[in-house]
Amino acid sequence: MNRIRLDRYYQDGYSRGRSGPVVLLWWLVQGSLFRYSLHPMYGWRRFLLRLFGARIGSGVQIRSTARFTYPWKISIGDCSWVGDDAEFYSLDEIKVGSHCVVSQRSYLCTGSHDIGDTSFGLITKPVVIRDGAWIASDVFVYPGVTVGTMAVAAARSTVTRSIPDGEVHAGTPAAFVKRRFAEEAADNAGGSAAVADSGLPPRHSGHAGRSAG
Repeated sequence: MNRIRLDRYYQDGYSRGRSGPVVLLWWLVQGSLFRYSLHPMYGWRRFLLRLFGARIGSGVQIRSTARFTYPWKISIGDCSWVGDDAEFYSLDEIKVGSHCVVSQRSYLCTGSHDIGDTSFGLITKPVVIRDGAWIASDVFVYPGVTVGTMAVAAARSTVTRSIPDGEVHAGTPAAFVKRRFAEEAADNAGGSAAVADSGLPPRHSGHAGRSAG
């Protein structure tokens, strides 16, 4: 017997951060002046986002088909790129660092629902993408996830857990694949060998024991 009651749905205590008319005005602007701006008009799109409270760094390149639910809850650092049809579902804060890439059709999700609540109550958690990270094409990033400095979420991955600095994760759910830069992996291997030569047990990296979930 079904116990779910969507007629009792609630989002007590949640704030969109702006009044209803401002939200509607943004959606109108996004669907017209932003969406139909010419390809090279990156400065115009930065201006529109800043006008509605987004914190956008210098040199940021955002494609016209990218979508931002509430721009006043978004910050993007210098020289970052946002690809076509990328979705910033910013019910909560989304913080993207400098020199990051959020590729086409990626979805940064900050809102979900309590599946243990028969009224389907709203849950929001921030998403953080740190400097130099790459969210590749068609990646879904769960609420509450942090993608570390220079980390990579490979194409079409579902990122349910935070990715440490410098690591490449792939799959559904995303799991560790390798270090992004070979010299870092070599340095780590060299350190393990030195410890082994000393007669001490090597420190466990934690990669092999990570759950894919």
